[in-house]
Amino acid sequence: MITLIQAKENKMENTAVHKGYKIGDTATDFKLKNVDNKIVSLSDYKGAKGYIVIFTCNHCPYAKAYESRIIALNHKYASKGYPVIAINPNDPKVEPQDSFEGMKQRAKEKGFTFPYLFDQGQTIYPQYGATKTPHVFVLQKENGKNIVRYIGAIDDNYSDANDVSHKYVEDAVDALLANKPVLLTSTVAIGCSIKAQKE
Repeated sequence: MITLIQAKENKMENTAVHKGYKIGDTATDFKLKNVDNKIVSLSDYKGAKGYIVIFTCNHCPYAKAYESRIIALNHKYASKGYPVIAINPNDPKVEPQDSFEGMKQRAKEKGFTFPYLFDQGQTIYPQYGATKTPHVFVLQKENGKNIVRYIGAIDDNYSDANDVSHKYVEDAVDALLANKPVLLTSTVAIGCSIKAQKE
């Protein structure tokens, strides 16, 4: 039974990946509601050099395991021009823990220092091709466009932050800040599947 479910999820994931962004693509901006009820766009960040867009949620154990690391990423890079923009892609009708009210509570409990946006109607995550929570897209602002430079996982150890060998997102942003090419542009995102109603 588990094998059938996994096979089905993998099939859905592969379809989503083909529809989403690839390295070098231009990511479109969005207007999504933040936990403070304000509408947030990438264009609001006038001085940004790029963005660390992370699809995450309230309920997923993988997403929870990475929350402190996501906070640390924003703390390290927002002041350098790469703020974290977190987006909850899940349908609360499928996963009630990922409701907007639940997002507000989670952000308050964890002391999020970055926007935590709700992908109402689930229109943004398919554009990006996100399939997991968490799933990261590092964007670089270039000639007024947001160019995708890295897609995948935050690092190589979801279970233990103290035993990480490769910090994929940090390596990518550090390279961009140094005007160097990102050496590892994509990794496999590890996490819970995004929750959407079956068509």
